[in-house]
Amino acid sequence: MSLTNTIYNSPVFQQACNQFDIAADIIGMDAGLRERTKRPRRCVIVSMPVRMDSGAIEIFEGYRVQHNLSTGPAKGGIRFHQDVTLGEVAALAMWMSWKCSLVGLPYGGAKGGVVVNARDMSTTELERLSRRYMQEITPFIGPNIDIPAPDVGTNEQVMAWMMDTYSNHVGHFDPGVITGKPIALGGSLGRREATGEGVAWFVKAYLQDLGITPEKTTVVIQGFGNVGSEAALALYDWGAEVTGISDFTGGVYNPKGINLKEAIAYTAAHKSLQGFPGGQAVTNDELLELPCTVLIPAALERVITAKNAGKLKCRMLAEGANGPTTNEADMIINQRGDIDLIPDVLCNSGGVIVSYFEWLQNLQNYYWSKGEVFDKLYRMLAKAKAAVDETQKKYNCSRRTAALVLGISRVAEAKAKRGLFP
Repeated sequence: MSLTNTIYNSPVFQQACNQFDIAADIIGMDAGLRERTKRPRRCVIVSMPVRMDSGAIEIFEGYRVQHNLSTGPAKGGIRFHQDVTLGEVAALAMWMSWKCSLVGLPYGGAKGGVVVNARDMSTTELERLSRRYMQEITPFIGPNIDIPAPDVGTNEQVMAWMMDTYSNHVGHFDPGVITGKPIALGGSLGRREATGEGVAWFVKAYLQDLGITPEKTTVVIQGFGNVGSEAALALYDWGAEVTGISDFTGGVYNPKGINLKEAIAYTAAHKSLQGFPGGQAVTNDELLELPCTVLIPAALERVITAKNAGKLKCRMLAEGANGPTTNEADMIINQRGDIDLIPDVLCNSGGVIVSYFEWLQNLQNYYWSKGEVFDKLYRMLAKAKAAVDETQKKYNCSRRTAALVLGISRVAEAKAKRGLFP
């Protein structure tokens, strides 16, 4: 049965399946193993009644998809967003499987989501929803089963509420159940910066391969949340000029460079970039087509499409978000041949790597300095980059396909070696 005919069917899930098929064809994966490796292992759908501040009870729907459990406990974020669908969560879980495998983590992939606009909720409503979601999925998670983390619309405070809910359920403090927590509750130094720091590391490494220097680098970033702002700061510190940034309200463009500290302070005070006086106002669509050395989509999936892929004016496309480039856009970018693409499963892997470090520190009850965390992170990023570059040369394929070949083949090998339980 085709996965296009299942409950996961959606454009973003089909996008993930198409990417998988291209990589599986290259390595000649047989049909039986192909379906076992591609298909999500488990899906949980929960209905969550939450009492709002008004006294009314509102019902929210949430999901948790565990794509692969053959290589270790599942790992993946929890997204709070009004456009969350089961198919989107399944696609994100699939990409997490390949990402964890690619960078050598002993995890399978998972993802969670709740259909809600968290910006419309009070702090007390958000806490009730966060705790209820964790309560509903508690039978299916744990430090050796499935370890959630923050994603779009969630943060370390949400993770703290969820960890506390789980700990109350099991009867003892258990920080290893979730990552991306506050430092006071077992979080890791460097975790908040890790995804953006990793994106910046890959951008710098591949620019150096191309012989492009910091002073000749301009950067445009769609999504000025945790990932986008940290990537911007790291690239600015390197010597690049950040000329465009945006969030859900729109963007700002200044060819002379944006004052990032002012932008971050403005966002903290006003909860968005709307009205920020540091440049010319642009839409998110316009921002993607601005001239720059590096374009970093760091918000949601499927923003680089067949409609705008031919209009991109960047030298490098670094995927800070998961799945930002559609299959059709991929083909256009490959045909253009003038854009160096760093695929999501490689580019934004710094977050899950430091989540792994946080989990290890929780299990050992022994904590590392920020320097130790970043030193270990950079070593793992360098190892993954070298493996992808070697695989790309071996198969004469795109960098995305090379990264997926590595991630998928390692998961498939684990499934093949384990065999089928009767």
